[in-house]
Amino acid sequence: MQSDIKVVCIGGGTGISTMLRGIKKHTEDLIAVVAVSDNGGNSGVLRKEMNMLPPGDIRNCILALAQTEPIMNQVFQHRFTEGTLSGHNMGNLFLAALTDICGSFEQAVEKANDVLAVRGKVLPVTTEDIHLLAVLRDGKHTVGENEIVIESKMMNNPIVSVSLEPSHPKAYEKAVREILDADIIILGPGSLYTSIIPNLIVVGIKEAILKSKATTYYVSNIMTQPGETDGFTLSQHILEIEKYIGKHTIDKIVVNIEPIDDEHLRLYEEDGAKQVIIDYENLRDYNIVSGNLVHVSKRERYIRHNADDLAALIMEQRS
Repeated sequence: MQSDIKVVCIGGGTGISTMLRGIKKHTEDLIAVVAVSDNGGNSGVLRKEMNMLPPGDIRNCILALAQTEPIMNQVFQHRFTEGTLSGHNMGNLFLAALTDICGSFEQAVEKANDVLAVRGKVLPVTTEDIHLLAVLRDGKHTVGENEIVIESKMMNNPIVSVSLEPSHPKAYEKAVREILDADIIILGPGSLYTSIIPNLIVVGIKEAILKSKATTYYVSNIMTQPGETDGFTLSQHILEIEKYIGKHTIDKIVVNIEPIDDEHLRLYEEDGAKQVIIDYENLRDYNIVSGNLVHVSKRERYIRHNADDLAALIMEQRS
């Protein structure tokens, strides 16, 4: 284990927790900086009723890094199915209780890091109550991550750009310090407009990435996302990120070159997703790192990154 290497992962959704599960086997100096613009599901309910930041993505990252027994992981991922608690997640309720006890969400997250013996730290990107705003292809302005996903996917109205409300929220100062001190910064994998870019437009995050001496990686998604990145090649993903953080901020792009079987690709294509094309001809100025990085779940029928192989490939670059 290269315990002297500080790695900061920036993202949201399932992508960042997948990344963390692999990286934690290589270093104990690991930081997750997590998006807090989610307003859907149980997180959205708690956000409204408890006046707190959405706990879902934070919870998943904490559990990805927690040194707990498997049964505790099951408890914190448990979702109630009956009674007044139906739909609520135990881990989210735990963070809600800690927020009530500690007096703030950021203090609750720090206490959860301690209670669950997290290897590293999980930090919200900001402590301000922010909402995602998207401009869609037809010019419509839609507020709320959940509403944006519904509008863009279900109504076939792709996202053109995103911003935050209120505008110019300030980054959590501890997250900024960790980025400035990082050796490696990892963006992705994850939803381009709803997991990655929302972090980059929080005031102080882009500036910290640019100022940091870290090597910045972008982990390419394996599949496009309906409503967000329909038909996007890899270079189009990069160009969109560069709109928000500047050209050539990304030092290395990590891509999968492992073939995926036709059966699983067909399932994704039925939902409107296709494999991201690596258009090398448009990426000549970038350092591309490739490997066999796919994990296909036969039972749940999804395509994801193999966390261990992905982490190993990135950390090998330091040796």
